[in-house]
Parts: sequence; structure tokens; C-alpha cells
Amino acid sequence: MSVKDMLLALCVVVAWGINFVVIKLGLQGMPPFLLAGLRFTLVAFPAIFFVKRPAIPLRWLVVYGMTISFGQFAFLFLAIKLGMPAGLASLVLQAQAFFTLLLGALFLAEKLRWNHIVGILVATLGMFMLATAGMEGQTTAGITLTTMMLTLAAALSWGLGNITNKIILRNRSVPVMSLVVWSALVPVVPFFACSWLFEGETVIVTSLLHISLQTLLALIYLAFVATIMGYAIWGNLLSRYETWRIAPLSLLVPVVGILSAALILNETLSLRQMIGVSVIILGLLVNVFGGMVTQRLAVRT
Repeated sequence: MSVKDMLLALCVVVAWGINFVVIKLGLQGMPPFLLAGLRFTLVAFPAIFFVKRPAIPLRWLVVYGMTISFGQFAFLFLAIKLGMPAGLASLVLQAQAFFTLLLGALFLAEKLRWNHIVGILVATLGMFMLATAGMEGQTTAGITLTTMMLTLAAALSWGLGNITNKIILRNRSVPVMSLVVWSALVPVVPFFACSWLFEGETVIVTSLLHISLQTLLALIYLAFVATIMGYAIWGNLLSRYETWRIAPLSLLVPVVGILSAALILNETLSLRQMIGVSVIILGLLVNVFGGMVTQRLAVRT
């Protein structure tokens, strides 16, 4: 992997890590469903006029958009709005890797290896530590069982989107940006409908008429930097390098998320939460690298 491409990959990791802080800042001036609806509107328009529609059945495009876009960000934005720390959200959301494995085994008959099972168990222990620390008040970050469950629901939606993506890509090649841009059309109406029903006309009008520069910049970042630019670069790298070279770099996203939240939002963690974070990261590492270590040991012996 060239130095240039490594730097590009790290730029995407940083952009995705800071993304959670930007969501938190954007939600200070706008309700979650409205913010998400505007975010995906900006992703879809005007890009759909320049990006060809993916050659996949409409039903799969809808399922993909409703899971990885609507479901994931409806739960995530709501969790952060209700107080889920941005840094911890970036970490807990990585449970999508485990949900993807379990759903793959359930729906696609994919085999779970020992490192997957151990990784799931270890990470679950870490998340339990985070949740119980919040319920017992052993935190200054404001995590609760409700926000934890909402973030896990976002991770589950992401996992469902990953499985849908696998089904879509069977026996066909679909450009990453084509799928990202056109699937962004799917959640726009549901998000605005939820905003109208749950946030109300008055809040919507007030938020739009008095939109702050901070909220506007957050929308631009979420739509163009984190989504369009991020997925364009990441997809290009995945198309040119082996998956094992690129995918593990995403483990740095929660590291950037936690550090940026501490620096920008002054989020702090209790000792018990820091231990929980460490245990979750250990579970992710076992999940990603456990199989590689076993293979290398087998080759040596």
C-alpha cells in the first residue's frame, strides 16, 4: 500500500471519527429527524443528476436505504440527542461488526469462527460494563440504558444493511458511489415524515428559519465530507487493495471519535467506563485479527 493511499485511508478514518462530534454539534441547533433528513437530501441532490442509478432491483435499493441509512441514523441521532456521548457512540456503533457476523450466519449460512465468538463475548462484556456504569451513576458522560440500546439498535440496522449489501453484490458489480447516492433518496421522506409527526411543525419551521452557522457547517460536513468524500475514497481503496489491508483501519474510527470528543466536547470517562472501552476494543481486535494469528501459528508449526 503506497504512502499516499495510506494517508488517504487515515484521512477517511479521521473524518468518520470526527463525524460523531459533528453530529453532536449539529443536534444542538436542530432536532434529530430533521437533521438526518436534510443530511440525506444533500447527499442525494444534486449528485443523482451526475451519478448513474445502480443496476439493482428497486426493492433491494429500498431495503438498503431503510436499514443502513434510515434505521442506523434515526437511532443514532436520537441516542446522541438524548445524551449518548459522541465518543462512546463511535465505539458502541462498531457492534455492527458482530451483528453482521450473526446475521450472516443466520441468513447466509456463513460460518462463525472461534475468534468471532470470543470477540462477540468479550465486546458484550465491555458494553455491559459501560451500560451498568451509566445506570449506577459512575460516569460524567451521561450514558443511560436507553441511549445504549438506541445505539445498539443503530448498529443492528447497520448490520442489516451490510447483509443487504452482500446480497446486492452477489453476481453483480455495483459502484460504491452509485449505491450511496441513490440509496440516500430512500430515507429522505421517512425522516421528514418522522420529523413532522414527532418533532412538530413549529420546531421544524423555527429550526429552518433560525438555522445557525454551526448547524449549517455540520450538515455540509455530514453530507459531503463524511458521506460522499469518505465513501468515495474508501470504496476506491477497497477496489484496489485486498480487504484485509483496508478494513482493519476502521478500528481507528472509535479511537478518533473518543479523542475528538474529549478535545472538542470535553467528554470524560470514569475508570469503569475506560475499562469497558478497553474491553470492547479488545473484542474488536480478537474478531478482526484472531483468525490471522491462528493461521500464522499453524503455518509455523
